[in-house]
Amino acid sequence: MALSRRGRDRHIDYWPGFVDALSTLLLVFIFLLSVFMLTQFFLTQEMSGKDNVMQRLQAQIRQLTELLSLERATGQTADSELATLRASLEATESERDRLKGQLSAAPAPASDTGRAQALAREVDLQKDVAARAIAQIELLNQQISALRRQMAALEEALNVAEKRDAESQTKITDLGRRLNVALAQRVQELTRFRSEFFGRLREILGNRPDVRVVGDRFVFQSEVFFDRGSATLRPEALAELDKLTGAILELEKSIPPDISWALRIDGHTDNRPITTPQFPSNWELSAARAIAVVQYLISWGVSPQHLIAAGFGEYQPIDTAATEDARARNRRIELKLTER
Repeated sequence: MALSRRGRDRHIDYWPGFVDALSTLLLVFIFLLSVFMLTQFFLTQEMSGKDNVMQRLQAQIRQLTELLSLERATGQTADSELATLRASLEATESERDRLKGQLSAAPAPASDTGRAQALAREVDLQKDVAARAIAQIELLNQQISALRRQMAALEEALNVAEKRDAESQTKITDLGRRLNVALAQRVQELTRFRSEFFGRLREILGNRPDVRVVGDRFVFQSEVFFDRGSATLRPEALAELDKLTGAILELEKSIPPDISWALRIDGHTDNRPITTPQFPSNWELSAARAIAVVQYLISWGVSPQHLIAAGFGEYQPIDTAATEDARARNRRIELKLTER
């Protein structure tokens, strides 16, 4: 009989340890998912600014390309006009040479003096036309040279813009990589401090039935701190708040200043409406309770920069059942250590 009793005494219940391990694993998974979403948000904001810069650079490149195409078309037109003028000049010079030949080959009797003079005038006229054509060709050559210089300048500007675009792409890629590394480091550091803070709170608060861990938050039932329909801290709740304040002050000293963090105090109510001069709705009641906790922490020396007060009314229940127990669970104050 004594041996049987000792055997039963040595039986070990592993179930609570398994539940704790499973809860911790679920907490880590939810936190990593939150960190991933936050990282994606910051990266999206950063990349959107870089996309705007890239769009402006691409617009400039398109404008330069269009201007270069226009200048090239103008140069081709000038080349075509130059070729036409050269052909006309050659025809004029050929006609002039023909007239000169006729003039030199023709006899010079008195009866043909008028014809010779007419041919001489025509030759002079052709000379004037040829001179004007040569002047116009020279002008066109100058314009073509100017257009070619402009085209060279535009090509150089286009190359510079493309090079700047490539450098911007490289900088954006490098910035994104460094941002990812920095965010990962900050998340790891904040995760470590969150674990230490939660562990410290567990030691301080013990295994109270009205205080529990839900995901990455500590959840206190509102009755721990407040009476029904009130946002004034109960005197008997101050001892628990003093323990919490001590843990937060230790946390402030341990987290480096370059890590942006905040302790968010969330107030929640049940779904029963409230209409009083002080609290026209559950929004006001939940916010006032969160502010009351924040003000008490500040009075004990916690930095206001590390505190956030938020009221959610009855719109974030953790139990949707229409029972008194469910309503009691929904009336709560939550503490969450997060990035600011």
